[in-house]
Amino acid sequence: MEQDTSSNGLQLRRRLEFENDNAFDMEQDDSIFVGIEDYEENDTSVTTHLPIDLVPSLGMEFDTEESAYKFYNAYANKMGFGTRTSAGHKDKKSNRILDRIFCCSREGKRGIDKRNANVKSHHPETRCNCTAKMKISCRQTKKYHVVQFIPEHNHEFSTPSKTHMFRSHRGISRAQGAQIDINGSCGIPPKQSLELMSRESGGRENLGFIRDDLKNYLRTKRSRVMMQGDTGGLLEYLQRMQLDDPNFFYAIQVDEDDLITNIFWADAKMRTDFAHFGDVVCFDTTYRKHRDGRPIALFVGVNHHKQTTIFGAALLYDETVKTFEWLFDTFSWAMMEKTPRTILTDQDGRMAAALASQWPATYHRLCIWHIYQNAAIHLNDVFANFKEFADEFSECIYGHEDADDFTNAWNQMLKKYHLEDNKWLQKMFDIKEKWALVYGRETFCADMTTTQRSETMNSVLKRYVSYKNDLLEFFNHFQRLLDDRRYEESKADFQDSQSTPVIMFPLEILKHAAKVYTYEVFEQFKDQLCKGIDCKFEIMEEVGPKIMYRITPFGKKCHHLVTYDSSKDSISCSCKKFEFAGILCSHSLKILTTLNVVRIPVAYILKRWTRKAKKGNLEVHKEIKVGEDPKARMNSRYKELSYLYMQLVTKASETEVTYEIAKANLSKMSDQIDACSEGKKIEEPAYLLSQNVETNPRGADISKIRGVKVKERVTYKTSQRPKNALERATKRRKCKLSTNPSMRNEESNVDLPCQIPQALQNSRNKALFPSEDVSIAQNIGNMTNLLQVEEMEKMEEEVEAPFQRVRGFSFHLLRLVFIYFWALSVLR
Repeated sequence: MEQDTSSNGLQLRRRLEFENDNAFDMEQDDSIFVGIEDYEENDTSVTTHLPIDLVPSLGMEFDTEESAYKFYNAYANKMGFGTRTSAGHKDKKSNRILDRIFCCSREGKRGIDKRNANVKSHHPETRCNCTAKMKISCRQTKKYHVVQFIPEHNHEFSTPSKTHMFRSHRGISRAQGAQIDINGSCGIPPKQSLELMSRESGGRENLGFIRDDLKNYLRTKRSRVMMQGDTGGLLEYLQRMQLDDPNFFYAIQVDEDDLITNIFWADAKMRTDFAHFGDVVCFDTTYRKHRDGRPIALFVGVNHHKQTTIFGAALLYDETVKTFEWLFDTFSWAMMEKTPRTILTDQDGRMAAALASQWPATYHRLCIWHIYQNAAIHLNDVFANFKEFADEFSECIYGHEDADDFTNAWNQMLKKYHLEDNKWLQKMFDIKEKWALVYGRETFCADMTTTQRSETMNSVLKRYVSYKNDLLEFFNHFQRLLDDRRYEESKADFQDSQSTPVIMFPLEILKHAAKVYTYEVFEQFKDQLCKGIDCKFEIMEEVGPKIMYRITPFGKKCHHLVTYDSSKDSISCSCKKFEFAGILCSHSLKILTTLNVVRIPVAYILKRWTRKAKKGNLEVHKEIKVGEDPKARMNSRYKELSYLYMQLVTKASETEVTYEIAKANLSKMSDQIDACSEGKKIEEPAYLLSQNVETNPRGADISKIRGVKVKERVTYKTSQRPKNALERATKRRKCKLSTNPSMRNEESNVDLPCQIPQALQNSRNKALFPSEDVSIAQNIGNMTNLLQVEEMEKMEEEVEAPFQRVRGFSFHLLRLVFIYFWALSVLR
């Protein structure tokens, strides 16, 4: 008997212990517990430590069934058990609930699940015929009354740190759901999102849900998106963006079956940036979205901080001439019929044809990096056998200021290496105006000769999006990329407005440049000024106010002609750096400093490089407020209240008096909030309520769109652009480095994607400054070796293929045998 009393005392201690997580010590005096001896007759003693108003009692009145359940569930939370909604009766005429039973979650017994009779491992049994319950009824009155209350349980209660794991005490609120959605849109994985929210709430026991609830929430959300489909989610996103930003532009092209093929979009900030910096555009489609290989087309440029900026983006179905024609026409229409002065692309004939028909006035230049890459493929034998060929080829691209000199040097190179009949070189000479700088230095290109900015943006894009993302996820993550790029621009603007560059030389013209240019452009101007100091000059001709100088860098044979007109305060150089890059060259600055010119002539200050590049023109976009989206607005309120609540909790927990004050007031606030929330509808997003927004201002009729066109054949399995043989060989070659240190040093130069751009820059430096000993012949030779390695590996793969097929067949046969014997064992 004493043993039973001790056991009951231990059980009662666990039930009463709802303020901390540890059971009382067995050696404590049992007299502190009320009614231990009478436990079997009157189990209501387990609630004597709870306030009377928190314990259910017969006759207790509730306005609604929901309020009654909330009360019983709160009581269960304090006691340490879960609840369920059980049987009830409904009035057939009024459809009103007449009575309802709320019981313990361990009530009854689990029924036999006939669906999975042969499952080896079932879920653990949780029910144990517990009879605890509360019954309410409204048969006699309009309000619900407690007509039955059984507090006795036949199982142990849970401790407070584990009570939150009961299903009835878990749930994701709308505010928490909004925060989860915001975290997901910021690229925070679910696990980290759960950890973040649990820390904010003071622990997982205070969060209100567990990881399984988060998984179910995300699964339900994905299911809704799947029911809506890519098309519905995409159109909803575009309409919402246009409602938030009236200057948001998008266009959709469909095929004859009303399926979406191409999508172009540009928000107000993109259109504004193009108005300021759209004179030079890099266009590229090498990054691919989705497993079917949809190319993403980005129109990028450079802003006044020398940062890459995006003017527009498109998700294409294919890369045909008609697709590019539609894209270029749509882009110009979005930019108020304005087209760039210069566009840089790779050697894609379809792009060239579309540009010639849609933007005939735009100067089309080819990427020098791709020129070198193609040269390494088509002239691999020449680069391997003649190391000096790389320098001469580079000289033809960069080293001439006169067209006749370029033609003579080109012909001499062909004759020297017996390349007069080379078809690739003949084709390149026919389009020499697109890549040889002697034909393009008079056209402004923002000092760009490659599409490196597009390649860099593609690399950055990989950090934000994945080929696994659906269309809506892609657009949301792409917006994150835009936000981050624009924040970097804001940081640069702030630095320029709050600081000035350090000037090592107290020159007045340098001080003037520091006030006018942004920091990055000022650094380039300073470099040119320093190079000008290392030059000598002599007067070649003087006619009235015009003086012609010959500038020669010390230690070099090349020279440049500079003409200065003092009457017009104008200066020009044969290198045409100002026309090409927008800042004065070292040769011109040499003459200006010699003539004691203390300010940069106004005609040679390009506004796009100044600190006031965006001043003077009205912004065409409005500020987007968080309040436009109810979900974002709810999350904002949640964050603010969480911060205030944490401050209150910190202060209130210091003493018992402040704790009681906070607890009492929070209870009153909770009742007031519940009273205000009753009957309120969930706020719907404005873009779902508005029916007067103009949609798809240029393109297909949205009401007729049936879906997104899917490619017939899977062409790519990753989001990376397709690699050519040269790049594939580079990747494999890097995995086969020799253990010999000397050989390892030789093979370490085979990193083609890094070596070609560096070689290109070195060749350019050598062309402009011949004293610098720079050569790319070794790199070109490495490219040739890589191509030979590629051919040998292809031969090895052809020999190995039959053996791989035999091994694959044997593996599948063994697997089938294993499955057969396993099935026999199950049937027996």
